[in-house]
Amino acid sequence: MSKLSKKSLIATTIIGALAFSASNFAAADALTDLQKAEAQIFKASSQSQSKIDNIYGQTQELLAEYRNTVDEADVLNGYNDHVQLMVDDQEANIKSLQKQIAGIDKTKQGVVPLMYKMIDTLEKFVDLDVPMNIDARKERIAGLRDVMGDSDVSVSEQFRLVLEAYEIEASYGTIFGVYQGELDLGDRMITVDFVHMGRISFVAQSLDMKNSWVWNNEKRGWDALGDEYLKPVTDAVRMARKQLPLDLAKLPVFAAGAE
Repeated sequence: MSKLSKKSLIATTIIGALAFSASNFAAADALTDLQKAEAQIFKASSQSQSKIDNIYGQTQELLAEYRNTVDEADVLNGYNDHVQLMVDDQEANIKSLQKQIAGIDKTKQGVVPLMYKMIDTLEKFVDLDVPMNIDARKERIAGLRDVMGDSDVSVSEQFRLVLEAYEIEASYGTIFGVYQGELDLGDRMITVDFVHMGRISFVAQSLDMKNSWVWNNEKRGWDALGDEYLKPVTDAVRMARKQLPLDLAKLPVFAAGAE
């Protein structure tokens, strides 16, 4: 081989080596670019996945909130239905009470005039009745009239007091009682023992037990009794005071209108 040929061969070899090296460098650059692209793709993929995860998490939270809201709405609807039932019941009770109040007002309109009539009737009865405990009975009637004019006393309490007064008056028909008081004889007043057996007999006796009288309801006055009634009246006074056992007593009954 000639020198030229060897030089040419060396040159060719160098050029080939250089070409090969250049080819390797180009391949290396391409690989680097590919790796960078893959890294960018991976990074973008990671970011996308992160976004997807965030969106999914938010979606789950929203879904949970929605379900809670739906559950709360169901609970509220149930509670609202319950409250509505209570409101309806209260409204029904209010209407019922309003009707009752209206009825009470109408009842009052009828009861109040009735009570005044009852008091007037009771007063007339006491004026015509045997006058045992007359002062207390008249004071009771005056008290009823005061109560009727007192706005602080309810109608029901007023009516109760009127009925109570009637019950007390009725009890005088069965009471065997005695008390001291002043007897008006027209020309003088004397202290005596009054004793009454219901409304059958109402008698009085002086404290010295020497004089006795009987109430004559027809004449509306006192009649003197004979001496034969002194002991029976004295015994009646003592029995009423429980100083003697109850026994038969001869008493006049002029108080009942008998002669």
